[in-house]
Amino acid sequence: MTLRATVAAGTDIGHVREGNEDSFTSMDPLFAVADGMGGHAGGEVASGLALETIERLFTRGEGDLAEQVHEANRIVFERSVLDRSVAGMGTTLTAALLEGDRVRLAHVGDSRAYLIRNEQMSRITNDHSWVNEQIQSGVISAEQARSHPLRNVVTRALGGRSDLVVDVQSRRMKPGDVLLLCSDGLTTMIGDEDIARILGEAQGDVARAATALVAEANQRGGEDNITVVLLRFEE
Repeated sequence: MTLRATVAAGTDIGHVREGNEDSFTSMDPLFAVADGMGGHAGGEVASGLALETIERLFTRGEGDLAEQVHEANRIVFERSVLDRSVAGMGTTLTAALLEGDRVRLAHVGDSRAYLIRNEQMSRITNDHSWVNEQIQSGVISAEQARSHPLRNVVTRALGGRSDLVVDVQSRRMKPGDVLLLCSDGLTTMIGDEDIARILGEAQGDVARAATALVAEANQRGGEDNITVVLLRFEE
């Protein structure tokens, strides 16, 4: 069965940052969110360079999604080493490639992917972050992690080192499913329960949902850049 996706995306600088270091791709059937790190200039370069690389390789048909992410990591890492103005930069990445009725996901960092099915939302990526390690160890709770002073410390990112472990998975989608890709500017401001509530209130309208999620994150402080990509699947 082949599914089609209705797509909506939104990004916002928020109320605190001086620039938007997030980038996103909405180039059907390739979708991605990247959250740059390394200062205003470095973050913008890292997230933009990573997605530009993946888009270029995808358009040329060079490699699979994981290989494209590895190449993006190489290019961001080399730029960081050679250009002192962006030394130490990096970026998270959560990418989705639609393949018939399946979605292939590649993930690095603490941006996230959620699946909403039958009005139930589940997180389908694992944060590569210091606070998530503490949650898994039972040291802090998920609620404490949202306001922890080290909540922005990632343990894995594109550009951080020459070798990179990429989480890859493939999921079969069903009509009515919604896939949410987002940067942590959304999830540090809004808990999973409220994200699910906002998506439910949108009643399948992904454009309405994307606008509402960004607005709610800003209403709660907008402490970081906010980016969302939403896909709703139909036959």
